[in-house]
Amino acid sequence: MSNEQSTHFGFKTVAEGEKAKKVGEVFHSVASKYDLMNDVMSAGLHRTWKRFAVEISGVKAGDTVLDIAGGSGDLSKLFAQKVGASGRVILTDINASMLSVGRDRMLDAGLNVPTLQCDAEKLPFPDGHFDCVIVAFGLRNMTHKDKALAEMLRVLKVGGRLLVLEFSKVWQPLSKLYDAYSFKLLPIMGKLFAKDADSYQYLAESIRMHPDQETLKKMMEEAGLAKVDYYNLAAGVVALHKGYKI
Repeated sequence: MSNEQSTHFGFKTVAEGEKAKKVGEVFHSVASKYDLMNDVMSAGLHRTWKRFAVEISGVKAGDTVLDIAGGSGDLSKLFAQKVGASGRVILTDINASMLSVGRDRMLDAGLNVPTLQCDAEKLPFPDGHFDCVIVAFGLRNMTHKDKALAEMLRVLKVGGRLLVLEFSKVWQPLSKLYDAYSFKLLPIMGKLFAKDADSYQYLAESIRMHPDQETLKKMMEEAGLAKVDYYNLAAGVVALHKGYKI
């Protein structure tokens, strides 16, 4: 009998070793339609949330930024414009299909943003290397969130910032409406626009399994981050957490 630990894949319980494979299948499937679906699902609001994250980051010209689970590169593009020619942004993702979309977008935009396929739980960067690390809509898909947060802290410089932009717990009076949207409309939109209802069913479930605002704040503090705070966006549909390495 296997001693392997179990974890969540949406509402299902799977062996830890299976989760990364299953998440990988989801994002291989949706990669080509990912940006279109983001626009459809959020009515374009995801672009506003990402711009807000860049402003809150405090990143300036010459800074170094690590974009984890950066996928199609929206945030890397914004950060590259912020840090300028004297700064550096590295776009990473564990999923090759998503990363290839992001790499092509950087090249098309004429931006010098290196891309690297890597696992957020085992980052291939030295200690104290980045002024800012951001993970947007990626933490909830990670098997060991505590390990990933610890790695993000490790590669930050002292005084550096970690930002986590992620779906969170919606304002209670809106929860029933939000559930109806997530579990009825999202899979339908996934089927219509991405020809993939199951992946969007998983994405809706994964949001519900992700820690709420206060729980994630505590997790970041337990990882060693200081002055952790968060901003609720769109009535808590999304939250932006920010913490410092001291």
